[in-house]
This record gives sequence, structure tokens and C-alpha cells, in this order.
Amino acid sequence: MSGPTREGARAGLLARLGLDRPELRAWVLYDVANSAAVTSVLTAILPIYYARVAGAELLPAVATQRFALATTAGLAVVAVLAPVLGTLADVTPVKKRLLALFALTGAAATAGLFAVGPGDWLLASALLVVLNVGLNGSFVFYDALLPHVAREDELHRVSSAGFAAGYLGGGVLLAAQLAWIARPGLLGLPSGGTPSQATLPTRLAFLSVAIWWVVFTIPLLRRVREPAVRAPEGAGREGTLARLARTVRQLRRHRQAALLLAAFLVYNDGIGTIIRMAAIYGSELGLPPGALIGAILLVQFVGVPCAYLFAALAGRLGAKRAILAGLAVYTCIAVLGYFTRTAAHFFALAVLVGLVQGGTQALSRSLFASLVPRHLSGEFFGFFAVSEKFAGIFGPAVFALAIAVTGSSRAAVLSVIGFFVLGAALLLAVDVERGRREARAAEALWAEGAERLA
Repeated sequence: MSGPTREGARAGLLARLGLDRPELRAWVLYDVANSAAVTSVLTAILPIYYARVAGAELLPAVATQRFALATTAGLAVVAVLAPVLGTLADVTPVKKRLLALFALTGAAATAGLFAVGPGDWLLASALLVVLNVGLNGSFVFYDALLPHVAREDELHRVSSAGFAAGYLGGGVLLAAQLAWIARPGLLGLPSGGTPSQATLPTRLAFLSVAIWWVVFTIPLLRRVREPAVRAPEGAGREGTLARLARTVRQLRRHRQAALLLAAFLVYNDGIGTIIRMAAIYGSELGLPPGALIGAILLVQFVGVPCAYLFAALAGRLGAKRAILAGLAVYTCIAVLGYFTRTAAHFFALAVLVGLVQGGTQALSRSLFASLVPRHLSGEFFGFFAVSEKFAGIFGPAVFALAIAVTGSSRAAVLSVIGFFVLGAALLLAVDVERGRREARAAEALWAEGAERLA
């Protein structure tokens, strides 16, 4: 194959993957950055470390409950801040700076986990709160940049590329961490000794995530342009809360986007609960740490091709139908999770989760991006973040309540089914084409007003 032909084939492949421009690749790399925190810290390593080391003096169900409550607290803070910050980012050019601020806050909290030792559940809980604030706060601005870096016909591909790259990057780092935790000698670390020595490989894993997070955030800060801000007349004199109230009124005019937000709030509650509570639930069942982390690692690598599979499915059936298919699989996962007893069961669930997790979330993000006016992306994605965070609040809170009532986590697993069913019902009511027409018409009116003011 000649040089120009190879270059053409490469360009075509990158275009199909949603990675054909430098700013797209830089945007996608932030998914690589934050996925390490989601995968290694929040999903795989910290829940087990919290249950067996930081909360070693607590009963297993109590450790699970306090982990869930700390998660709820961090997400509640973001749920309050997100709309205000998103509104601010649409009248001042600060999306990238606020993303960097929250990312560095989360990375610093992750590095702080290095100091958590046996019995330090309170310190671990405090750092978990700050980590969730930093991580989920950065998502407000990261998601809001999507409609600015990708054209409308690219949204599903680029959003899916982010999740696929995040799965791959997070999986690679988790695999390395799993190797040195299982065999500390690979890094020249002691395999036993004092509690501090015994936990050193795991604590180094936390430190490695902090470094990874910072390094892979840099391309976005360098390559992605800060979107231009052209506020409507009077916006400069308008307070942030007043503008937020106006955005709520505007969101009510975009009924399809509002319906999608409501659906996402409900069904993502179930998804978020499964992601955040899977490892600590498995630990409570007595499954070995190696099996738990290995299953989560399997999710990452199954999720890479499946994120693109869902993007292709959206191209054939539409994003809404693809998401509905994912929710049907999640309902089966919840039922099977109730009957999980062995590591083999847990691995089977991991395959099913990897099949749908990235695809449903990527398409939810890109579908919402197609329904909102670009000049209001920060504000509307602030509300999207609120939906996501409230989902994270309700799920762990329900989990903690079920534990308090029943003394076991098993009954809480079935509670997520209601979220999938109700979320699917709301999603069925969304008229995607009408929503897109309304968003483009709003953009045209805004552009016309901006030109008159220029």
C-alpha cells in the first residue's frame, strides 16, 4: 500500500472512531485521565481497601454503609454547585480553568489516600468526599465542551470514543496495579511486614492514579480551545443565580431535553449504584479481592469494543433505542446480581456490565448534546450533571437504607430495577427529532441577536 493510500486509510479509520482532529483526541484523553479515578479508586481498589483496611474495625455492613454515605455526601455537593458553575461558564470563558481546578482537587484527594492506614475510615471518608467533588465537578465542564469540539454528526462517535479510550486507559493502569498489588516484588516492595509495609502496594496505586490523572488532563488544556462567550444583552449585569433561573425557564421551553434529563436522572441512578457499589458488595459476600478487581478489569476491556458497538447501533437504530436496549440488559444484571454467590457469577455479571455500561452512558451524553443549544451548553450540562449526581446520591442512599433495614446488601440490589423501568418509560416519551429542531432554531435566533449586537 502506497504512502498516500495508507494515510488515507488511517484518516478514514480515525474519522470512523471520532479521533480525526487533534482537539477531538485531546478531549477524549480526559476520559483516559478521569477513568483511572473511576476504575481504580472508586470502583475497584478503594471499596475493598475501605472495607478491609480503613474500616477494619467496623462490621462489614457498617463499612459498606459509611462508604455509601461518603459517596452520597460528595455527589450532593456537586449537585448543588453544578448548575451555578455551568451558568457561570457560559457568561465567562472559564470552562477549561474550572475543569483544571476540579481535576487537580480530585487528584490531590486521590494522592492523599496514600496516607490512609488501618482504622482510618474517617480520613478515607473525607478524602472520598473531596475526590467525588473534584471528579464529578470536572465532568460538568468536560461534557459541556463536547458540542464545541464535535460537529452534530460526530457527537455519538466522539462521545463513544471517550468512553472507549477511558475503558482502555483505565484498564491498562488497573492491570498494572493489580500485578504489583498481587506481586509487590515486581516493584521491589516487601510482601508483608508491618501494616504500613503490607498496604504500601495499594497505597502506591492511589498515588499512581493521581499522577495519571494530571498527566492525561494536560492535552485537553493545551489543545482544546476555550469556547467563545457571547452573552446576550444584559447578561453581564445579570447575577449568576438570576441567569440560572432564566436557564431553568429556557430548559422548560426545550421539553425534549428536559424529558431526557428526567429519564437520565432515573435510569442512571441504577447504573451509578451498580458501578459504585459492586466491589464493596462483592467484598461483603466474601469474594476474594483478586477476583473482584479482576472482574472490574474485565469490564474495562469488554467495554472498549462495546462502546463503539453501541455507537454503531445508534447509527442503525437511533441513540434512544440503543439506550433502551442497554437498560433491558441492566435489568437482567440486577436480577442476576441478587443471586450472585461465587466469583464465577461475579465474572459473568462483569461481562454483561461491560457490554452496556459505556454505551448507555456515552449515548446519553451525546443524545443530550444534540438536544441543547450550543451557546447554553455549560448551563444545560450543569443540569445534566445534577441529574447524574442526584442519581449517584439516591442509589447509594437507597443502598445504605436497605442495609439499615435488612442488615444485608442483597435486598438493595433488586431496588435498582425500578429505576431502569421508570427511566425507560420517560425515555420513550422523548421526541428526538423535534428536540433537535428546537435546539437548532434557538441557536439561529441567538446568532441573529449576537450579530445585531456586534
